[in-house]
Amino acid sequence: MSTENTPLENPALATEAKVARLAVTVFPILVLVAGFAGFLAPGLFTPMAPAVPYLLGVIMFCMGLTLTPPDFASVARRPWAVLLGLVAHYVIMPGAGWLIATLLQLPPELAVGVILVGCAPSGTASNVMAFLAKGDVALSVAVASVSTLVAPLVTPALTLLLAGSFLKIDAGGMVLDIVKTVLLPVIAGLLARLFLRKAVARILPALPWASALVISFIVAIVVAGSASKLLAAGGIVFVAVVLHNGFGLGLGYLAGKLGRLDDRARRALAFEVGMQNSGLAATLATAHFSPLAALPSAVFSVWHNVSGAIVAAWLARKPIRDDATKTPSPTPTP
Repeated sequence: MSTENTPLENPALATEAKVARLAVTVFPILVLVAGFAGFLAPGLFTPMAPAVPYLLGVIMFCMGLTLTPPDFASVARRPWAVLLGLVAHYVIMPGAGWLIATLLQLPPELAVGVILVGCAPSGTASNVMAFLAKGDVALSVAVASVSTLVAPLVTPALTLLLAGSFLKIDAGGMVLDIVKTVLLPVIAGLLARLFLRKAVARILPALPWASALVISFIVAIVVAGSASKLLAAGGIVFVAVVLHNGFGLGLGYLAGKLGRLDDRARRALAFEVGMQNSGLAATLATAHFSPLAALPSAVFSVWHNVSGAIVAAWLARKPIRDDATKTPSPTPTP
C-alpha cells in the first residue's frame, strides 16, 4: 500500500508530527521575542554576527538527520511532480521577489535582500505545514531536499541574474558559502543518520525545537545589525514580505493544479514554493552585503511561519478533492 500521502515513511516526520501543532504556535512567538531582543539590545547580539554561518550549519545538520532513504526514493517514483515543484519554487519566488522589489522601488540593499529570500531553497518548516494541511508530505520532503541540494548552484546564479542590477554580486563566493553552510552539514547529518541510527533516534524529538531556537538566535543577530534602520525600513519590508509569501503560497498551489497533480500534492507545493530557507538568505545577506539586506530575511522568518500555520489550518478544514475525472499524475506511485 502506498504511503506517499502520509508522514509515516519517515520516522523523523512521524515524530515531528506529534509536536507539530505546538511547534507552529510557539515557533513564531520565539522568533518574535528574538527579534524584539535584537532590536532592544543590539549591543548584545551584534558582536555575534560572525557566528551566523555556523548557526545555519547547525540547522542544516539537523535537517540532514531527519532525512531517510525513502525520502529520496520518492524522487525516483514521481520525478514529474518533484521536478514541477522544483521549477515552480525557483521560478515563482525569485521572479516575485524581483517584481516586488521593482514595483515598490526598494533601496538597493533591501531589494537584494528580498530577491535573495526568493532565490533560497525551501524552508525547513514546510514539511510540517504540509502535514498539518493534509498535504502530500512525501512530495513535500522530496522537493525540499532536492531544492536544498541544488541550492549551491541555483541560488547564486539566480541572485546574480535578478539582483545584479541593484548591487555587485559575488556569485562564486556565494557558491562556496552555501556548500560550507548548507550542503556539507546536510551530508554530515545524512551520514550520521546512516551510521548512528540509535543515537539519532533518541534525539529526533528535540530536533524541531533545536532548529527553532537556532533560527530565533539568527533573527536576533540580524535584527540587531539593522536595529538603527528598522523603524524607517520596517513598514515597507513587511509589505514586501507579505506580498512575496502570498504570491508563493497561491502560485505554488496553482502550479500543482496546472500540472494536474492531485489535491494533496497541490497543498504540498503551496508550502514548498511559499516558504523559504530565510536563515540561509540572512546568512548570505550578512556575509555578502549588509545587515540591512538581511532584514527581509528576518521578517520573512516570522511571517512565513505565521501565514503558513494559518493557511495550513484553513486547508485542513477543506475536504480533499479526489476528482475521478482528473488526469492522474504522469508518474503515479505503484
